Amino acid sequence: MGSEFHLFLCRAETRRVLWLMGSVFAFVILVQYLELPYGTLIGSLFSGLNSNRMNNNNTHLNVTAGFDGKIKINDYNFSIESKTSGNPENTALVQQSTQPNDRSGVELLKSNGTLAPDTAKKVGYIFNGNNENVAPMLEDQRKDDIVPLAWNVASLPMISPLRQFNDNLTTRVSSHNRHGATTTRNDEVAGLVPLNSNAALRPMNSPAPSVSLRHVGDNSTAVASSHNPYSVTTTPNEATRVSRNGSTMTNSPVVKEATDRPEKGVVSISEMTKMMLRSHPSSLLTKPMWSSASDEGLRSAKSQIENAANIIVDPGLHAPVYHNVSKFKRSYELMERNLKVYIYREGKRPVFHQPRLKGIYASEGWFMKQLKASQHFLTNDPNKAHLFYLPFSSQILGEVVYVPGSHSFTNLKAYLKNYVDLIKGRYPFWNRTQGADHFLVACHDWAPEETRHEMANCIKSFCNADLKEGFKLGKDASLPETNIGSADPSRSLGGKRPSQREFLAFFAGSMHGYVRPILLKYWQNKDPNMKIFGQMRKTDYIQHMKSSRYCICARGYEVNSPRVVEAISYECVPVIISDNFVPPFLETLNWESFAVFVQEKDIPNLKSILESIPLRRYLKLYNNVKKVQQHFLWHSEPVKYDIFHMILHSIWYNRVFQIAY
Repeated sequence: MGSEFHLFLCRAETRRVLWLMGSVFAFVILVQYLELPYGTLIGSLFSGLNSNRMNNNNTHLNVTAGFDGKIKINDYNFSIESKTSGNPENTALVQQSTQPNDRSGVELLKSNGTLAPDTAKKVGYIFNGNNENVAPMLEDQRKDDIVPLAWNVASLPMISPLRQFNDNLTTRVSSHNRHGATTTRNDEVAGLVPLNSNAALRPMNSPAPSVSLRHVGDNSTAVASSHNPYSVTTTPNEATRVSRNGSTMTNSPVVKEATDRPEKGVVSISEMTKMMLRSHPSSLLTKPMWSSASDEGLRSAKSQIENAANIIVDPGLHAPVYHNVSKFKRSYELMERNLKVYIYREGKRPVFHQPRLKGIYASEGWFMKQLKASQHFLTNDPNKAHLFYLPFSSQILGEVVYVPGSHSFTNLKAYLKNYVDLIKGRYPFWNRTQGADHFLVACHDWAPEETRHEMANCIKSFCNADLKEGFKLGKDASLPETNIGSADPSRSLGGKRPSQREFLAFFAGSMHGYVRPILLKYWQNKDPNMKIFGQMRKTDYIQHMKSSRYCICARGYEVNSPRVVEAISYECVPVIISDNFVPPFLETLNWESFAVFVQEKDIPNLKSILESIPLRRYLKLYNNVKKVQQHFLWHSEPVKYDIFHMILHSIWYNRVFQIAY
């Protein structure tokens, strides 16, 4: 009897131990899935299970993140659906670490995406070991001289690749731009896993450090360490974007080396032109809440432009440089005759009404100045206006409102939101079209991100006209970037005759971005006929442009460059190496008649591409550059067909063709 009772106690104790072990194991599994997925060994063992569960369309984890920072998780599963106020395409998996100062997020990337190549210059959210910001924006530096910091990645968890989980998952992505803040992209990306974790902080003027990367294929994940556990979205070139009240921050310093292959999905200039010349898609056609006399005027203009009579000769226009010189001439005439613009008087200086007129972003300032002085196009009666101008400077907005070192657009977006709310509350015109008849002109690199939400429907004239960063053909207008250093920007024009241009190609500039280092790697000091340099004195720079047949306009941190206008000014055929850059006035100008476009991947073949152009073809390009030059010149007083009128025409033309019959 005693032995049987002892055996019963042993069995009970064994069951208790087994039950306790099972409970502990279940608790560990629960913690793995709810708190630290894929962060440790057990999580990685079940990554295949997680991938399978993600493909299950019967259950969902609905993550709803608004700009107020609040997140709702409605059900537990790993098929992700994220909704962000004002931006429904955002999708992300929100996670929070158990360490209060070390919150991390694992991002789910679209399986068939590609990684953009411009991350050699774009790095993550900048902190020191105490989570203190250490990288203030250097306001006195020009954009070519600013080199962002890299962030210490010692705390990044290692991850294992995920399998494809949803072909329809799209991610909104962000990138670290030349000024140290972030911009968003709509690319589809593949993940990179950092292998080294000792990237050190460097001073602002030192080269950006490289981070070893391991490409884990199309079906992969990217690691992010977020300073705040809000909705996390992915970026094609570096890490994640953390949204809180509409702000963006880059978090992990994923750096893509300059030797990596270029991004897939490049849109050639020919394809871009075809897209532009097609009828406007129905999504761009605006239907006002109520009709107005100005709408009828735009419809009439649209009909007259579409049915413009063929022009045989016009002494001021050289037909080969236009898609259709007859339509352009008719559209321009109608703009001169009918267009009325209302400028809102609201807005505090200096962000509003007081732009800069010198420097690399001067296009936005000169346009504002000359529009305000042009009584011909202005009206004091908003009821008669075809277009409404939002007179702010994207450059000064960044200088005045941006918090140095924050790497966040929160304040800038909030500033513009307050302004738009003021306009909405004081006038009925924004609400009539949801902003479709409003426009802005901005040259700073941050402008696309600053205006992405509140001004989404506006016509945006941007220097940073990147087809992969939200620029909409048929709605937005590409703004020429002009580096103005004097009150007379048209001085020192022209160059040597073709027979006296001794160099085949020329480039000089700072080594920022991923394209320029590749250009120098292949061509610096490699061929006496290819004058490819780093930085150069301004006087020598101009003389080389005037003495070269082709001037290389290689992108920097962003797609735009003032070299395009400089090359045209010095009658040097521009060679544009900037994938998916929308050149200015594409609505009107046939860029292939006076410029050469070389994809980034073809830099090793640059000389052979240029030498393959026959002399007769080069002479036509050279002659057309001279003919198109009038459209890229600022004058102290605007003249017919100059850059001021061409910017205004692009905005007018896009508005006309957004009107439905």
